[in-house]
Amino acid sequence: MSAIIEEVVGEAPAVEAVPKRALTLGTGASLVMLGLLVVAPLFVKNFIIFQMTMLLVYGLAVLALNILTGGSGQFSLGQSAFYAVGAYTTAILMEHAGMNYALTLPISGLICFAFGFLFGQPALRLSGVYLALATFALATAMPQLLKLGYFEYWTGGVQGLVVDKPDPPFGLPISQDMWMYYFTLVIAIAIYIFSVNLLKSRSGRAFMAIRDNEIAASAMGIDVALYKTLAFGVSAGITGVAGGLGAIAVQFVAPDGYTIVLAIGLFVGMVVGGVGWLPGSIVGSAFIIFVPNIAESVSKGLSGAVYGVLLFFVIFLVPHGARQVAIVAQHLAGRLKKN
Repeated sequence: MSAIIEEVVGEAPAVEAVPKRALTLGTGASLVMLGLLVVAPLFVKNFIIFQMTMLLVYGLAVLALNILTGGSGQFSLGQSAFYAVGAYTTAILMEHAGMNYALTLPISGLICFAFGFLFGQPALRLSGVYLALATFALATAMPQLLKLGYFEYWTGGVQGLVVDKPDPPFGLPISQDMWMYYFTLVIAIAIYIFSVNLLKSRSGRAFMAIRDNEIAASAMGIDVALYKTLAFGVSAGITGVAGGLGAIAVQFVAPDGYTIVLAIGLFVGMVVGGVGWLPGSIVGSAFIIFVPNIAESVSKGLSGAVYGVLLFFVIFLVPHGARQVAIVAQHLAGRLKKN
């Protein structure tokens, strides 16, 4: 099967072009971006550092959705459910088991991976809008499930759980917010590199072959059921890690913090960043965090309307999101070099 996939990828231009969208930025742009992310917290206040931390957290969640939708072609409006499971797993392990915050993250990721993989099994019978509707139902039900009295001892019910933000290790002379930011940055970079390599691997090519033509992929010997559920599992696992990081950064988890509004926000972030283009995840995350604040500053009474208008203009002007802007910028840079 691996030989067949390699042959198909080598011959079919459509499949060959996809990994380029998932690659990192150019070396120079990547180094500049990394330098900005490392240095910026040194010159801003703690609240801005907290916002930058959430920028990375939501960026991971958008990236996870990008792997599922942009990679394997499966639409999901239920990422908030996986985010909630990851957040509550971290909060419960920290508060009830006294576990170190860093150790809770891989556990959250594994639990969400299993949850997503199992959810992907019945979802195999669905596709397109029907799969989106099924995941929408999951996202709608999750906050209510977290409020059930059966789980109240662990989840805190409607009141949620308070999480202690960790102190910097080794007596480092930095604030808790700054340490949490750099801790999140390291994890985000590691997951980003993993995701890029995943989409460039044989499994990633199998994802994209299924996305482009499921029947043809099956005819070529790809186990469609396995790879579709695997894509769900990987996406849910990364989202779970993002949820755990978000719980630590916010220091609080509650059912009403993981409603369908969050799921739709992540989906919007993926579209704004560019479907199938992983570097755009951070742009989509910035849209999720900052545009609602901009809309509210324009008009508090009509913030929703302003947000909708801004979103409409973004989609109208750049329908392919930040990826389209990056391509145009790349062409302009190439012309300048030639001149």
